[in-house]
Amino acid sequence: MTASRRDTFGPALLALFLLCAGGAASWFLVAPSLSEPVAPGYDIERMVLYYSTLPRLATALLAGAALALSGALFQQVLRNPLADPTTLGVSAGANLAIVVTSLFLPGLLGAGRDVVALIGSAAAAVIVVSLGARRGFSPYSLVLSGLVLSLWCGGLAAILTYLNQKYLASLFIWGAGSLAQQSWVIPLSLVWKLAVVAIICGLVIRPLSLIDLGESSSSALGVRLVRLRVVVIACAVSLAAFVTSAVGVIGFIGLVAPTIARLAGARRPAQLIFWSPLIGAGLLFFADSVLQLVAGGFGEFLPTGAVTAIFGSPLLLALLPRLKIRHRIQAAPVWKRARRWDAKVPIAVAAVALVFLLLISIFVGRGVDGSWVLVFGDYSRDILAIRTPKIFAVLASGAMLAVAGSILQRLTGNEMASPEVMGISAGATFGVAVALFAIAPGFSGQFAFAMIGAIIVVSIILLGARRSGFAPERVLLAGIALSAMVDAVVGVLSSTGDPRAVLLMRWMSGSTYLVDGTSAIAEVAFATILIAAALAARHWLDILPLGPAPSAAVGIPLAKSRLALFGLAGLLTAAATLTVGPLSFVGLMGPHLAREAGLTRAMPQMIGAALIGGGLMVAADFVGRTIVSPYQIPAGLVSTLIGAPFLMLMMRRKA
Repeated sequence: MTASRRDTFGPALLALFLLCAGGAASWFLVAPSLSEPVAPGYDIERMVLYYSTLPRLATALLAGAALALSGALFQQVLRNPLADPTTLGVSAGANLAIVVTSLFLPGLLGAGRDVVALIGSAAAAVIVVSLGARRGFSPYSLVLSGLVLSLWCGGLAAILTYLNQKYLASLFIWGAGSLAQQSWVIPLSLVWKLAVVAIICGLVIRPLSLIDLGESSSSALGVRLVRLRVVVIACAVSLAAFVTSAVGVIGFIGLVAPTIARLAGARRPAQLIFWSPLIGAGLLFFADSVLQLVAGGFGEFLPTGAVTAIFGSPLLLALLPRLKIRHRIQAAPVWKRARRWDAKVPIAVAAVALVFLLLISIFVGRGVDGSWVLVFGDYSRDILAIRTPKIFAVLASGAMLAVAGSILQRLTGNEMASPEVMGISAGATFGVAVALFAIAPGFSGQFAFAMIGAIIVVSIILLGARRSGFAPERVLLAGIALSAMVDAVVGVLSSTGDPRAVLLMRWMSGSTYLVDGTSAIAEVAFATILIAAALAARHWLDILPLGPAPSAAVGIPLAKSRLALFGLAGLLTAAATLTVGPLSFVGLMGPHLAREAGLTRAMPQMIGAALIGGGLMVAADFVGRTIVSPYQIPAGLVSTLIGAPFLMLMMRRKA
């Protein structure tokens, strides 16, 4: 058999198998309705079949094809095997745009839902591509910025949904990727949109094939790279926006389908763009049919997008060793010993600022009429009894996250590492979700499960990092992939309709609503013990960033020290996440601001980061409590709104 026939036979056989398997599974869904005799008058079974089951199956085919084509276009034009609407944040941008519009400008949705989704997707694509362009479109920078933007958009959309449940409750399940249908409107609208983009792809397939020759060679052959990239990216963004507008975020189909097509033998761009949509259609068709069979009546409410993300994230982890990094992260600088006063002055300033913030946060607030007031008088004791535990809980949590971020940044040699970005906070979130849904224990039980979840994520990252020699970019991408998978699992749990899902969403937003004196004392105690343990390991953290050889020369056991420090970072994250949620980004901002203040050695940096991180969370809690009084915005949400753009700014400065 010739190479050309193998290139065609493999993808064709795989696409046929998936479509046939999906068809066989879907037959068990439609067969009961077809086997029933036609009832006179209003036949409910047939109505459900014709206007719900069949449109859902058609939507799965079209959405899978559109997302797979979008992923193939992204991967080809950006020359990045990990690019797809999920990893680049395009789908999450569309979802956030729809959520925000539904809340603040609902009239625009009636005028053009697709336009809103297109604006959100285009904004996300501009951010990610602009960051990637500054780094030569390196696979690492594109995927890192895209996944962080995706996590931020997804988290913010979920939090806005929680804060406005009576308006946006139905959007939560839809946003996680629900294929449930009540008519043929959506599949019919997707047909012509997919057809238009497919025609455009056919017109640009030849110049798109020349990109593999390199920029100079393709330009010499008459390819206008800038124009071509704009057209192809616009097509890919449009496909993702159309699908997200119709059914929400369907995760990782755009990554999985082109990858499978390549493994099946599709090598040339034309083959990849032709076979990927067929394989993607078969994948989502088969996955959704099996999901409905297994879940039964509950399948209408189980988000298909979250389920596909659960299986797509492990594939991303498996593909990381094959990712070629053209622009590696620069190693962390070798920190020099600073003079004593150089460290004491910033620490003293941070301590004074923290005390000032504490006093303001404790004694200043809003009155019944919205005016600023000082806490004094008859009710001051009652107010302080409620307010003070929350303030000290967020102070301890912010300090722990900042110290955990300092440890992770020094161990990985990456200034963009943090518990939130690396997925450790998401692991703690998963542990708390399991605790709430399976056992529903108190604070101690939730902490134990959060610790187990964080340690599991740390262990997976460590095992994967050993194969790459602890390469910073792969450690970071592995953490983000795990975070996406854990978030999908939490989304599935939350879609069950269990009342505990509301409690979980409130906690994920970083709300201190349930913090009392006992839990605040526990947080402060955890912070004191764990931060003291981190400070005791300062010599390891000073020497390990220098490399394996200097560390071994002074007698530091590399494997044991790294394991202990990663485990300590996991414990710090688990304890902190219980109060401020998984998306605070204080673990990123605290160490970076301490380093900018001149605190470069391990001990001064951790002390400074703890003071700065605690102060940031105290300030976030104060702002959330007073900015829209009498309503409250969770402290975790306030810090999240700042944290992710801060990370993007850091990436832009490092370009």
